[in-house]
Amino acid sequence: MSAAPEPPRQTTRALGQLPPSVLGVGAVNLIALAAVVAAPGSWPWALGAALLGHAWIGALTLSPRTHRLGPNLVRLAPEHVARGLVAITIDDGPDPRTTPAVLEILDAHAATASFFCIGERVARHPELAREIVRRGHRVENHTARHRHDFALLGPRRYLAELAAGQALIEAATGVAPCYFRAPAGFRNPFCWPALQRAGLVLASWTRRGFDTRDGDAARVLRRLADGLAAGDILLLHDGHCARTPAGVPVILEVLPQLLALLQRRGLRAVALPRPPGSLR
Repeated sequence: MSAAPEPPRQTTRALGQLPPSVLGVGAVNLIALAAVVAAPGSWPWALGAALLGHAWIGALTLSPRTHRLGPNLVRLAPEHVARGLVAITIDDGPDPRTTPAVLEILDAHAATASFFCIGERVARHPELAREIVRRGHRVENHTARHRHDFALLGPRRYLAELAAGQALIEAATGVAPCYFRAPAGFRNPFCWPALQRAGLVLASWTRRGFDTRDGDAARVLRRLADGLAAGDILLLHDGHCARTPAGVPVILEVLPQLLALLQRRGLRAVALPRPPGSLR
């Protein structure tokens, strides 16, 4: 595995790039501190205000589709809606036991997808990552290691994780990702400044199948299909996916039915369109 690059050291500018909602909580904390200095007896109110602010930030951290921690792509743009496009995104691979079959299913339906891949898995299976790209799909950044504590990282560790994921994927495929997705979608306010520095666009989803924990293909498909419309971004997994009672990765039963459903409804399954201005 190639060594991860040294992350940029200039992290002090991150505070100026934090989302307005987060800067607002910081302002409340400063006001509360000033109030305690001016009137020590006000400390219970000041403490309560500070705790409420931190609780709100904690709730946002656990909200994958929120825009209050920075820009977040949860649906395609209106011009893509008008063309009847639905984005298929597939997380946590590449997995040599599952991804090749996923690629065959996509080919059979003339569909493309965005594979949000874990950098270390790409480094272990570079030929599979290259095959994803060769077949017309996109490999995007899903962190270098898929850390379970990703939402607790600070600015430098975010920069390091994003940079390592970019380097590992580009080294294997020859193409740098332009989108990023956090593990489970969870991230804290320091993620957005790191994404800006890395030139990445945060993408979450419109609807998901919860196919990492539910091996019932009918239920997974129903979650994706209920309310399905042009412009939706759908989330499935080829890595860490649940198994059906017969031991089959559930995506292999869900994806053909999902693609057939899209075709019946006159919708086209595609990878995430390149961000405006992207040369990647």
